[in-house]
Amino acid sequence: MNKKVMLIGCDPKRDSTITLVGRHLKPLLEVLLEEGSVSEAMEKGYRSVICIEIGGPEPGIGCAGRGLLLAFKKLFDVIEEDIDFIIYDVPGDVVCGGFAVPMRKGYAREVYIVTSGEYLSIFAANNICKAVRRVGARLGGLICNSRDVAGETEIVSRFAEKIGCKVIGIIPRDEAIQICESKRKTVIECMPESEIAEVFRELARKILDNETFVQPKVLSLEELNSLMH
Repeated sequence: MNKKVMLIGCDPKRDSTITLVGRHLKPLLEVLLEEGSVSEAMEKGYRSVICIEIGGPEPGIGCAGRGLLLAFKKLFDVIEEDIDFIIYDVPGDVVCGGFAVPMRKGYAREVYIVTSGEYLSIFAANNICKAVRRVGARLGGLICNSRDVAGETEIVSRFAEKIGCKVIGIIPRDEAIQICESKRKTVIECMPESEIAEVFRELARKILDNETFVQPKVLSLEELNSLMH
């Protein structure tokens, strides 16, 4: 769509940008600890998407919160103003406030929750709704990443209705995604004519055109269990 895009991976696994650059990037937190510059952690990937991985602390050595706050501050001191979209790939477990920095600081204007119809995924999505409400962010909708659960589309649609938002896209389970990931490429680059590639293009168009944003409701554990049963 000829937009200038930046993708910021906020997951300690550093796997957000791997299909755009073909390898794991050195995380920004590590670069900063070595007294390097933010630009050293940035790399342009497929279609000139600007890629950066924030990283996280070593397991068992403290919380990521403080480090992430520092990383985002440094990052936003140098971000170019002509970027059309900055995408934050934040892990579903937002219990740690550090990973909610993009929402809490107002950097992320729209939030989209990727979920499946599995109980733990819906449970995590409900927790994210709590974080979205707490920080005053806006939810643009749910994206159903199908796992072939029985009645999955209905489960996700019912959950969306209960929290007051819409399902903005459904990504079917397709082995083409795994094939492309094994080649460390996006579906759009690796299999541009495939059906699943068109699914992603349509999802992009829907997000681009979306003008409906809500402060989601949060279900109680009893309501969540009732929904799933």
